[in-house]
Amino acid sequence: MNSGVLYAVLAYTAWGFLPVFFKQLSNVNAFEVVMHRMVWSLVFLLCVLLVLRRWAWLREVGRQPRVLVAFAVSALLLSVNWSVYVWAIQNAHVLDASLGYFILPLVNVAFGFAFLKERPRLGQWLAVALAAAGVLWLTLQAGRLPWVALLLAISFGIYGLLRKLAKLGALEGLTLETLMLSPMALGLLAWWAWHGQGALVQGDAVTIGWLLLAGPLTAIPLLLFGAGARRIPLATLGILQYISPSLQLLLGVWLYGEAFEPARAIGFYLIWIALALYSVDSWRGGRKS
Repeated sequence: MNSGVLYAVLAYTAWGFLPVFFKQLSNVNAFEVVMHRMVWSLVFLLCVLLVLRRWAWLREVGRQPRVLVAFAVSALLLSVNWSVYVWAIQNAHVLDASLGYFILPLVNVAFGFAFLKERPRLGQWLAVALAAAGVLWLTLQAGRLPWVALLLAISFGIYGLLRKLAKLGALEGLTLETLMLSPMALGLLAWWAWHGQGALVQGDAVTIGWLLLAGPLTAIPLLLFGAGARRIPLATLGILQYISPSLQLLLGVWLYGEAFEPARAIGFYLIWIALALYSVDSWRGGRKS
């Protein structure tokens, strides 16, 4: 349990500061940044496997079609989450991204109830209802659904659920996901380079350096998250998750000057009250246990 908590805290802290990294790549198309994340993450993971000499799992996975299908789905969800997140950071939607990860713990409650036969207590259901009211308020206030936040929360909520049920470890699972995504990414990067487009051809040395750094900065937090998700309950994972959006919110308001109007703040306040209620209820339930 203690090691799982430590892994999760490190993962969420790293994710909280990711906007600073992606702001350095604002001159590169968000979709291209995601393609680089896939490729350089795979390169980094293969190097780790080479050092550890852990290859036997590849042979075993090849004989399990269901595992391959499950990881193909999780890889797709990961690519969706990455694409929406990078686009949001590059287009001054850091607050919307943070909102998505504030909602995520309550999405985890719903998924735990629906798929893991977990039975949320009354306080947890009240928290979910308050969060839903906050999302509804933001929708009415903006005249549209907060689609960035909802896509991030739902895609990563399902991804976390699949990784919790996965039969592979954190390192092996993430390697398999990036291995499935990389052929597409490599093909697109090669196509752009062939036509004289993309950062590899048009970018300077600093930009290419930032793109190469996307590998370890993407893989390490996901490895930590995968390791933590397998060691602690989904509810505990949800509580620790507040670290990331809190850091992102502070960055969005104080560092990048995004507007946080009073009308919009009401929706955030409802979600924060929901998270506080959920945390207190989970803490009391843990003490009773």
